[in-house]
Amino acid sequence: MERVSARAADGAAGCAPVRVPEQPRVEHVDRVARGAAVPSGGRGDDPSAPDAPTPRLPAPRRTVRRSSVRAQVLDALRAALVGGDLVPGEVYSAPALGERFGVSATPVREAMQQLALEGAVEVVPNRGFRVLRRGARELAELAEVRALIEVPVMLRLARSVPAGEWARLRPLAEATVAAAAVGDLAGYAETDRAFHAALLGLSGNKQLVHVADDLHRRSQWPLDTGPVSGRRADLVADAAEHLALLEALVARDLPVVQSLVREHFAGGEG
Repeated sequence: MERVSARAADGAAGCAPVRVPEQPRVEHVDRVARGAAVPSGGRGDDPSAPDAPTPRLPAPRRTVRRSSVRAQVLDALRAALVGGDLVPGEVYSAPALGERFGVSATPVREAMQQLALEGAVEVVPNRGFRVLRRGARELAELAEVRALIEVPVMLRLARSVPAGEWARLRPLAEATVAAAAVGDLAGYAETDRAFHAALLGLSGNKQLVHVADDLHRRSQWPLDTGPVSGRRADLVADAAEHLALLEALVARDLPVVQSLVREHFAGGEG
């Protein structure tokens, strides 16, 4: 039997209390042309033969629904990781997590495989998935890489983007403030990434946004000692830096922009 941590067995370690819809069963597609295989031209060797019937395809809605289930499970697992409900070093089984979410183990395994690609967990053969242990050194390395990528871009944007464009991002910054005020770790992580993605999105470089978001997400995974920022005061301070950064960008105060971005990353949540 798979060894699962006590927290995982008891409700999959406090994952987000949402029930994910069960995956619908996809009916088998009726078989056609039960005889010999027909070449791609559809007429066989006889060009005068009528075209073979076109096989019926599953309704697109079914495919979208399955993808939605996996996406919901992935979002819930990410929230549990950021909040520290999935503990570094512990092993969690897909069946136990699937029972918690009301789905089969398949979408859970798919979501966990994605988390493995993101560096949050590792596969433990015949047991499940272990949440990786991380220390402050790894967090500092991520902050350094993010600064190397984002600071030059932010300074370039500060010189060229009109003040009105920065003002339109204020609701995103205020959303991080709202999440911080109630100590919502998962909500803060989501709004924080949305704010930074919108900032970098003004560069028009989609690859930059993608790479930066991946680094950002990795910086949010919990440390050995718990969530990256477990205190409400830390979140409030980080969120306030978003508003200060917008003000500096509007004013085109480049030294302040550079200082705020570097300090924001070094603070851990950023």
